This record gives sequence, C-alpha cells and structure tokens, in this order.
Amino acid sequence: MKTVAIYPGTFDPITYGHIDVIKKGINLFDKLIIAVSEVGEKNHLFNTDERMNLVKDSLHKDMRISSKKIQIIKFSSLTTTLCNKYKSKVILRGLRAVSDFEYEFQLAGMNRKLNEKIETIFLMSDVDNQVISSRLVKEIAALNGDLKKFITKSVIKQIKNKV
Repeated sequence: MKTVAIYPGTFDPITYGHIDVIKKGINLFDKLIIAVSEVGEKNHLFNTDERMNLVKDSLHKDMRISSKKIQIIKFSSLTTTLCNKYKSKVILRGLRAVSDFEYEFQLAGMNRKLNEKIETIFLMSDVDNQVISSRLVKEIAALNGDLKKFITKSVIKQIKNKV
C-alpha cells in the first residue's frame, strides 16, 4: 500500500525551508501532495494559482526535483478532509524553531480530534534554512535585499515583479 502524505501550507512564497521539508518528505513517503491553501487570515502577496506555479517552478525547474512522487493541488477545506479525499493518514508539517512548536502542536492536536486515524509528522529543515520565513522574505524583497539564500530563481523573478 502506498503511503501518501499531505504537506499543507500557504507557500507565499515557497522558500528553501519548504523545499527542504519537501525533499525529506519524498524520501519518506511514496507520494507527497503539496496542498496550497486558498483560505487563511494572511494577506497573500501571490494568489493561489501564482503560488501553485511558484511551487511547481521552484521544485521542477529550479531544483530539478522529479515530479513522479509529487502532486501540487489547491484546497479550501480542512486538512483532515483533504486527507480523506486522497486516502492519506499523514499530515506533514515543517518546524523551524521552538516558536513554531506551540502553534503546530495545537494544530496537530485539533487535527487528531477531527480524525484520530491521521498522524501529523514534523520535519525540520536543514539548519541553514531554519531562520527562513515567507514573511521575512517578503520584507527583504520590499527593501531590495538579496534573496538568493532564501528562495529560488523563479520566486525571485516573480517577487521582484510584485514589490
């Protein structure tokens, strides 16, 4: 039986930290569904379709990661509903620092209450990428900072067009 994991997020924009988690996820699971959220409290810089294209271009064009084990979708439901739809028992989440843990722990607990058959697995990005956040990348871009250490070429091109 294939193990399918769902990696949900806003990916606004996708960063090298996200990509680290994705690389690790495709080594652990038979299929990784990267689920780009259409909802949330955040003011997105990129719309959902743009974020999906940035994920696709970053992974396949810039990083040359095979698309065989990856599916990129958009969603506007509960993550547990998405898991049921794709027959996944795993939600993959990335952790950067201790500050992420409290929110992620609470989210995992709520998802567990919604469906006790679904497990949340936390992966950390490599040490070099643990400080990267999409929010800080957008701030650096707005102030004309160097983005090469944080995001791929495709994202740099698109973010410069937006800010």
